[in-house]
Amino acid sequence: MKKIVQTAGRDALGEFAPDFAHFNDDVLFGENWNNTDIDVKTRCIVTVTALIASGITDSSLAYHLRNAKAHGVTRKEIAAIITHIAFYAGWPKAWAAFTIARTVWEEEAEEDKDAFQNESSFRSENRMLCQRISLAEAGCQQSVRSRLQSIM
Repeated sequence: MKKIVQTAGRDALGEFAPDFAHFNDDVLFGENWNNTDIDVKTRCIVTVTALIASGITDSSLAYHLRNAKAHGVTRKEIAAIITHIAFYAGWPKAWAAFTIARTVWEEEAEEDKDAFQNESSFRSENRMLCQRISLAEAGCQQSVRSRLQSIM
């Protein structure tokens, strides 16, 4: 497992709250997130669940949803997880979480769409280039035939 390193605490609060920054970066992420008793995907799911249950729907939930996605949580899984949470933590909390989760998973769809459009554009350009080459070859062959006929 790749070691998880976090500097957000020091980056944001290092001078103002150095102890908090230390606990965030070195203990929470440095020790807890690197504990191998549970896998990172499960840890991501637990973290997202805790944030939603606590009603935290700010940038930290968005960060942890992206982290969950990066560690293999699929759109189908996150939808089922948040639906399950709704029955225990509350419907409004789930609605708020779905708004953020949908944005996170749509980012992937946009990336896929861009990649598809780039690939389609490449194929289209390739097709046009091949057509130009074919026309040029046909023109060249016609030119050679004309020259041969004029010589003979």
